[in-house]
Amino acid sequence: MKKNAIKFLPVLPALRSRNYQLFFAGQGLSLVGTWMTQIATIWLVYSLTNSALLLGVVGFAGQFPSFILTPFGGVVVDRVSRHRLLVITQSLAMLQSLALAFVALTGIAQVWHLIVLSIFQGIINAFDAPTRQAFVPEIIERKDDLANAIALNSSMFNGARLIGPAIGGLLVASVGAGYCFLIDGLSYIAVIAALLAMKVKPSKIAVSHAHPWQRLKEGFVYTFGFPPIRSIILLLALVSFMGMQYTVLTPIFATQILYGNAETLGFLMAAAGVGALIGAVHLSTRKNVLGLGRLIAYSPAFMGMGLIGFSLSRLLGLSLLMMLVVGLSFTLQFTSSNTVLQTIVEDDKRGRVMSIYTMAFFGVIPLGNLFAGSLASQIGAPNTLMLGGIFCILGSFVFTKQLPGIRRLVRPIYTKIGILP
Repeated sequence: MKKNAIKFLPVLPALRSRNYQLFFAGQGLSLVGTWMTQIATIWLVYSLTNSALLLGVVGFAGQFPSFILTPFGGVVVDRVSRHRLLVITQSLAMLQSLALAFVALTGIAQVWHLIVLSIFQGIINAFDAPTRQAFVPEIIERKDDLANAIALNSSMFNGARLIGPAIGGLLVASVGAGYCFLIDGLSYIAVIAALLAMKVKPSKIAVSHAHPWQRLKEGFVYTFGFPPIRSIILLLALVSFMGMQYTVLTPIFATQILYGNAETLGFLMAAAGVGALIGAVHLSTRKNVLGLGRLIAYSPAFMGMGLIGFSLSRLLGLSLLMMLVVGLSFTLQFTSSNTVLQTIVEDDKRGRVMSIYTMAFFGVIPLGNLFAGSLASQIGAPNTLMLGGIFCILGSFVFTKQLPGIRRLVRPIYTKIGILP
């Protein structure tokens, strides 16, 4: 058994760190519960209102607070213990899920309950997401293992993205949405227990008497003043805005283009999830960050081609293949961007930079979805998605032209921390 474990470690070196083992196990269980809750919430909202508009309102209520508050969350992350803050955010998330379970199981649930609790979860995420991003480097014992840890996080997220909705759907059909919320709430116990079991060295927090607004400004100046960080985040924001529109337009393709039903929609979304999982698993086998710049540069182009192919397809098999390409390409870009940023950012600004990175993804997507819905009503879903694919390819072209200059600026950082000789 020990020999097998020793052979396994070179493939997944991040698991050499005990703290990361605890983090990985706890978060993996909780993420399955989170995806179950997403499915249960959608079902409960629709069963209460039979309104597509209110489905969008509840989804927007859960995401938009992150766009507004995440930069302030980054300021907090850089000023307090990230370990302690993560315990607090996970505890609040547990209370939110248990509150959902209470209103659902007692039969008093109304749509305003779900909107308010979604807003509350969005506020929690604004602080939780950058905390988790900035916390991972603290629990990895060797700097060389950081890329593997971030790739494993992505594998965990996308694995839960496949398992959670399937379990959630079965539970909703058999025992109701309330029990999905209850199981999700209880799953946070594993996360909190894992966090409390960690032995984390006290982080060195730079003493600063600057006003929070000043620290927020410093974070933005640093992020957009250093070309490698700026280019990576702007490309991610572009792809999140124009490329991730498929998540809200896919139901139109499933029903009106491919003449399918809810099962067809499930297959299409699952294909994107499989592609995402393949990309995450591939990145988890890489030994270091070298070569990730090319992946960041080229992945949006492949995603764009996948979107264009999907918009033109009228065959289910081809559409599934294009969705797989889209999911694979975005995960390669998203995870590679995270890894490179975590490697080159200064530690005292890590929370603020990762909050802007989080905002470029989670905060921009709902804005892109609103834009896509409006545009699709004017020019149709296929043309909207084709336009998004074209912008992804253009973004890839611009970043590729910038790549030699980015490498020159990043090379001294890699040399300093020992990645390059």
